[in-house]
Amino acid sequence: MKSLFRTKPISELLKSAGSEEKGLKRSLTAWDLVSFGIGCIIGVGIFVLPGHEAAIHAGPAISLSFALAAVACACAALCYAELASMIPVAGSAYTYGYATLGEIFAWIIGWDLVLEYMVGASLVSIGWSGYFVNFFNKTFENFGVQFPAMLANGPFLKDHPGLINLPAVIIVFVLTALLVRGIKESSNVNRLVVIIKILVIVFFIAIAVWHINPTNWTPFMPFGFKGVMTAAAIVFLAFVGFDAVSTASEEAKNPQRDVPIGILGSLFIATLLYISVAAIMTGVVPYQQFKDVAEPIALVLNVINKPFASILISIGAIAGMTSVILVLIMAQPRILFAMSRDGLLPPFLAKVHEKYRTPFWPTIITGLLVAIAAGFTPIGVVAELCSIGTLAAFAIVSGGVLVLRLRRPEFPRPFKVPLFPIIPLLGLGSCLALMFSLTFVTWIRFLVWLAIGFVVYFVYGRKGARQKLENGTA
Repeated sequence: MKSLFRTKPISELLKSAGSEEKGLKRSLTAWDLVSFGIGCIIGVGIFVLPGHEAAIHAGPAISLSFALAAVACACAALCYAELASMIPVAGSAYTYGYATLGEIFAWIIGWDLVLEYMVGASLVSIGWSGYFVNFFNKTFENFGVQFPAMLANGPFLKDHPGLINLPAVIIVFVLTALLVRGIKESSNVNRLVVIIKILVIVFFIAIAVWHINPTNWTPFMPFGFKGVMTAAAIVFLAFVGFDAVSTASEEAKNPQRDVPIGILGSLFIATLLYISVAAIMTGVVPYQQFKDVAEPIALVLNVINKPFASILISIGAIAGMTSVILVLIMAQPRILFAMSRDGLLPPFLAKVHEKYRTPFWPTIITGLLVAIAAGFTPIGVVAELCSIGTLAAFAIVSGGVLVLRLRRPEFPRPFKVPLFPIIPLLGLGSCLALMFSLTFVTWIRFLVWLAIGFVVYFVYGRKGARQKLENGTA
């Protein structure tokens, strides 16, 4: 039992990150990290989730759901910033858990993060496909050409099942190839699409705000406060981008300073845009009309008879969600890479490409799994699974800050969580509250995923980690 709670020394983690053979290439600046954060956060939360969650859980109060999720997320983000400045190593919350709470908690976090990023990338790929099809159909409707519905929907969709969501599969494969090529090249692409999507969002706000009908905001909470909390728990995944910033700590030039800037700066900008867009959307179009709509902003512009704007928004959404998929697929391989380097997963996952200095095997595997999920899985199931994995990881990170302050008060902290211990406790409590707001079916799926993870850990991971520690090669 004692071995389950063994921690990995911070000095050993930093040593692995600094290794020429095992470490990743440090090439990212503070702006690169802020751009990654914005690139990942501002995407599905604006272009997909507000309409879906307004229709089935929150109604016009979806803007309140975003505000509640942002409060919980801000507390967790401050905890992430402190740990990222102390331990600038690939692995994000998994690595922090290994250094603070012990191996079994590290495994749980890592397994959760695999679910979070893989399912999150699948979710955004499905939304990306919806906007791509809207753009294609609007562009070529005068020529009588429409994208085949059988190739735009997965087979398990209730209302309009097809064969495969082909656009989602293709975009995942393209971005996976880019990420194998290099982190800096991926950052340059991400920066361009971030600029495009910010301009598009501002454009949408400027056009749609004049068409708000306040009567669409009543009743404000048609599903009650419980529905608002359920929606908050699900839209929480829209803020997952700051977590992805911390996965790139080992590739930052000055991680102690730049990672907290990337985390907190991107979160602040995203929160303002989320609340504004959600309020405008439900003010223009009655919330009931957003049910099973994967491209709600395009719907709003179609309703107010702005077809050209709808095409433009679809281009921005395509660009915006491209950056989200890119960052999420970037983040998961680095979790697998860190777990493999610690012996918890097979060693081939920790191999670094000789030329590109990227974790190429976990990147390729991640791309294949995300493409399969995006091609065949309904959007609602994907959204709830991603949220619960994210919330569990954030709760453990908040607890990790409390533990490390008590166990290692002397360790240098370039960034400290303010109002300690209030903020970590709020982060822990709010994440748990949002988790228990999710449906029973989501919990069952999550527990099944954890059970599979425990089997892998006790059959392989525990023994591999012990051998690494005994040999001094971790």
